Amino acid sequence: MSDVAVVTGAAQGLGLAIAEALHAAGYRVAVCDINLAGVEAVAKSLDASGDTAIALPVDISSKASLEEVLATVTGRWGGVQVSVHNAALTPTTPLMQVSADEFDKVLSVNLRGTFLSCQVFGAAMAAAGYGRIINMASIAGQMGGTASGVHYAASKGGILTLTKVFARELSPKGVTVNAVAPGPLDLPAVHAMVPKEKLDQVVATIPVRRLGNPKFVAKIVVELASRDADCVSGAAWDINGGLFMR
Repeated sequence: MSDVAVVTGAAQGLGLAIAEALHAAGYRVAVCDINLAGVEAVAKSLDASGDTAIALPVDISSKASLEEVLATVTGRWGGVQVSVHNAALTPTTPLMQVSADEFDKVLSVNLRGTFLSCQVFGAAMAAAGYGRIINMASIAGQMGGTASGVHYAASKGGILTLTKVFARELSPKGVTVNAVAPGPLDLPAVHAMVPKEKLDQVVATIPVRRLGNPKFVAKIVVELASRDADCVSGAAWDINGGLFMR
């Protein structure tokens, strides 16, 4: 049987592209989101029979919700081999206007949610002796200056560190943990969030002079999810057109 992948934040955007790419690569995919109607439509588009794609609700800031996803997928398909943590909030509130409550909410979803996801799925994978965890970070967590808010950038920087910590813990147990850090992507949400004039200014600062392709980012996730990617762990894969070089 093919490996099983769980993708959070899969109702739209990059999460949707990742779910589609994994399914096309032969994975059985559980598409998860707090927007259940959204992922139900995604699962139906991938496989209306439900044999290789299912939709599940999840609140990644809740460990109980994540454990329910794990239990449901394990009961249906026997386990989870790949977990892609993509769900996130992306508010654009100006720095000096971000309230403490808003800051805490974003961190509770983006950073706490990734931490809990790594714990829940990582523990199950370690017990099975195999797994692939891919955390979706961002250039915002590397540069600190993007169209998104300070809380988003801080959470994505934290995800990069979490990835290294979990990689050290889980890699000896057969579970690789990596991050993917895209730059600005050609997604409807990006165009909706950033005025065209400002987005054009951003593109002008990117050495390749264009926004990133979400389908290519999804291909990188598929590669990291593969059983051949057993010597890559604790890494951050930059896909930003040269905007951030190191």
